[in-house]
Amino acid sequence: MSSQTSSPKPRVAVVFGGRSSEHTISVLTAGAVLRAIDREKYDVLPIGITTDGRWALTADDPDRMAIVDRRLPTVAELAESTEGGVVLPVDPTNREMVYSEPGSVPKALGEVDVVFPVLHGPYGEDGTLQGLLELSGVPYVGSGVLASAVGQDKDYMKRVFASFGLPVGPYEVIRPREWEKDPAAARKKIVDFAGEHGWPLFVKPARAGSSMGISKVDDLAGLDEAIEEARAHDPKILVESLLRGREIECGVLEFEDGPRASVPAEIPPVTAHDFYDFEAKYIDSATGIVPAPLTDEQTAEVQELAVAAFEAASCEGLVRADFFLQDNGEFVINEINTLPGFTPISMYPRMWQESGVSYPELIDRLLQAALHRSTGLR
Repeated sequence: MSSQTSSPKPRVAVVFGGRSSEHTISVLTAGAVLRAIDREKYDVLPIGITTDGRWALTADDPDRMAIVDRRLPTVAELAESTEGGVVLPVDPTNREMVYSEPGSVPKALGEVDVVFPVLHGPYGEDGTLQGLLELSGVPYVGSGVLASAVGQDKDYMKRVFASFGLPVGPYEVIRPREWEKDPAAARKKIVDFAGEHGWPLFVKPARAGSSMGISKVDDLAGLDEAIEEARAHDPKILVESLLRGREIECGVLEFEDGPRASVPAEIPPVTAHDFYDFEAKYIDSATGIVPAPLTDEQTAEVQELAVAAFEAASCEGLVRADFFLQDNGEFVINEINTLPGFTPISMYPRMWQESGVSYPELIDRLLQAALHRSTGLR
């Protein structure tokens, strides 16, 4: 027996899937992250959350977490059992996860040193999972409860940005009680907004991402259908005017000396789609231009705005900030994503790759930052 001792590798729980409409996108992201984690440096425990909220042990098989023949993967297909569940004790003195199945003795899975949540949308990216991890005392990658919640709710996100002097475009919000109490008045509110800012409008869920539930509405005839489509994802909806210009994205990553911005990217117009929707992003693999063809002054400005947005929302770890460069030369911030996609075609890792941070290095930097950051007030 060897007498050589070595410190154990940090144990990373990659948590993915979830209850939101972005479930399958999260599975794609998890596959890419699992493939990129340095197994010589970290032990990995993949945990998938099914669409009904069950935490399941899953196969550590990134090849099964990919789009095949335009078909998107799910946690249910990867789960090792249809009934067993993983439990994280809500106890900051105990980070040991437990797996149990009906009629069987619970099995200890060992302690987890850090969680890498790659969930998108509600019940994962919105502060709910972050709150659970705070209660459990488990470090995790990415922003805390407040920043995650702000980053998920486009209404409050825009309010925060505006309060910090960041440029936001015109928008209107229809809250659940408004629609339920008086749909006609809510509809008139949107029509009045269109009268002030013009058609077309974009109608979208206030708390969803990956272009889920978004409709471009050219006139009054398509409004009701767009509202119902958005409300299918979120009872709170956001209405935005069309901003004419170029779509520019910029990544922010937290380094030891603070957040830095990547080179920006441009999302070119997609001819086969009305806008950069879900199909364009994930099925037809629309390709962004990295780096974006901007002047040095424009690049510096959008990088400065991206870091300012990161700081305004009190973000940690990482953010992808999305902008419009309007025809008049002014930038407007559209939104931030506190847990942007890490799929092979995702813009965030591509921007950092072009900025000199490779995909595996990006994953390692995020994990190391989380391991060195305490939970609780900070």
